[in-house]
Amino acid sequence: MKLSIRHDTTYSYANEVCTSIQFLRLTPQDSERQRVIDWQVDMPRKARSQLDPYGNVLHVLTLDEPHGEIVLCAHGQVEIDPTREVEPDLQSPLPFLRSSPLTAADEALLAFAAQHCGERRDRAALIELMNALAEHMTYSPGATEVGTTAAESFARQAGVCQDHTHAFLACVRSLGIPARYVSGYLCTEDATHLASHAWAEAWLGEGWYSFDITNRLARPERHLKLAVGLDYLDACPVRGMRRGGGVEHMLAKVQVELMVQVQ
Repeated sequence: MKLSIRHDTTYSYANEVCTSIQFLRLTPQDSERQRVIDWQVDMPRKARSQLDPYGNVLHVLTLDEPHGEIVLCAHGQVEIDPTREVEPDLQSPLPFLRSSPLTAADEALLAFAAQHCGERRDRAALIELMNALAEHMTYSPGATEVGTTAAESFARQAGVCQDHTHAFLACVRSLGIPARYVSGYLCTEDATHLASHAWAEAWLGEGWYSFDITNRLARPERHLKLAVGLDYLDACPVRGMRRGGGVEHMLAKVQVELMVQVQ
């Protein structure tokens, strides 16, 4: 299965920004599940490229002259293997047992994980947990913000894919299972869902298994992975800081299309 992706992001400011630094995790990597055919990230100027602590491709874009907007475009084609359910990894999964401020489990989340998994630590238990969270937390854009924690969104019983993933991570880590946040793209026919997406992966003995809580999917059939981390802040496609600028306006447009393969 081949996917064509174009992700445009424009930041505009009420006043000129003096200096800014953008951290871009917009570059997918080859794995047993996905093969990058071609990929390019267009930026205002050349950026330094490196691997971050989680192995993601990170571009650091520094603009040290006054500017009123930043325009970014990531685009390319990636081939996905829709039949692969597990992704092996030579790196230890143990760092993903750690919690973070966004994924800390309170008493309600601890009780919820125990209620639905009990002593079970297998894939079937985590699928049940995934479905229960999706039922408990209604998909509701605008109900939360970027800094909303897993405990807060769980208590509100509403959120978006980021919140669903954070709540799942909080529950799974409380069971002693390594789990990580995944950012990427989803090919879907549902126009109400932005193609930029987030889901979770949990380590179950032999590798990483995917859990898309928002869509109740335990197989990443049309998911293209960009980056992983402990939470949204580690894996989000674009994150930055600036001096000056006043009010910021961000416009993002993502197109993910299934490419028809000619025999």
